Amino acid sequence: DLTPRRRATGSRLHGDPEMIELRTPTQIEQMKPAGRFVADVLLALREKADVGVNLLELDELAHQMIKDRGAESCYIDYHPSFGAMPFGKVLCTSVNDAVLHGLPYDYALEDGDLLSVDFAASVDGWVSDSALSVVVGTPRPEDLELIETTTRALEAGVAAARAGNRIGDISAAIAEVAHGKGLRINTQFGGHGVGRTMHGDPHVPNDGRSGRGFKLQAGLVIAIEPWFLHTTDEIYTDADGWTLRSVDGSRGAHMEHTVAITAD
Repeated sequence: DLTPRRRATGSRLHGDPEMIELRTPTQIEQMKPAGRFVADVLLALREKADVGVNLLELDELAHQMIKDRGAESCYIDYHPSFGAMPFGKVLCTSVNDAVLHGLPYDYALEDGDLLSVDFAASVDGWVSDSALSVVVGTPRPEDLELIETTTRALEAGVAAARAGNRIGDISAAIAEVAHGKGLRINTQFGGHGVGRTMHGDPHVPNDGRSGRGFKLQAGLVIAIEPWFLHTTDEIYTDADGWTLRSVDGSRGAHMEHTVAITAD
């Protein structure tokens, strides 16, 4: 989520109910091509990422796939108040101690690097948003464990995203996995609504209390995105004005899917 949220209480933590949009079954079908395209791009990037590959090469691959598909980037012109300038690239590539919003630059991946890639695009006016983390070359066992934990947290969040549950149930499911591994959780950035634009209500924190927050309904489309750092929950903004890094240099992992809630 490129939009930070304040720590808050009550319904404000999860967005204004009046601003939350529900999609019809027909609209959800119309959103599927965007989801498929974003998945295909991430699969291509995962195959491309290797020792010696430059982050700018990954961005160029995604850029070309956007062009070939006739899609639109959600990132390239994105300029929220906290961004130093328009993002200017079509991918977030976060390496090692960078965990979110990594601005691609002239850097060749090295053996053992932990790479997180976040990608969002619009196809026929509908947006999908997803992320994954991989290790290039020789992995550190602790990095593989962090990726596995983040993946399980995502799966737990998705499993809780059912009509009749609440946003807090998703948050609590994610947090249970993280806390089970002794990880601390930053709640400044998390999941969010997805639709015609990349970010909307409700906000989906990666920690929270079950049974609290907006009641999930059929037609709600959200991005669920746990991200964790090895030994801290504190981050700072790199000099590039975008990349978020851990304050203690520990590595991070980030996983995300766009999910549509249906009646069943």
